[in-house]
Amino acid sequence: MGRTLGLALAGVMILVGAVWIFQGLGYLEGSSMTDERIWAVIGSILVVLGIGSGVVTVRRSGPDRPETR
Repeated sequence: MGRTLGLALAGVMILVGAVWIFQGLGYLEGSSMTDERIWAVIGSILVVLGIGSGVVTVRRSGPDRPETR
């Protein structure tokens, strides 16, 4: 997986996780997920996985490892 795609996927995971956290905590209304604490927990897990994915992507495609095509 290319660096750009990996970082984009990590960014989407973090963004979606953050939305789920805010919905689960009741800050974003208008969804069946509003005020359901389980979504705050799932969102937190997704944010952590997104950060981890981003770190792994950056480390694997760092300056010592040029991207192959």
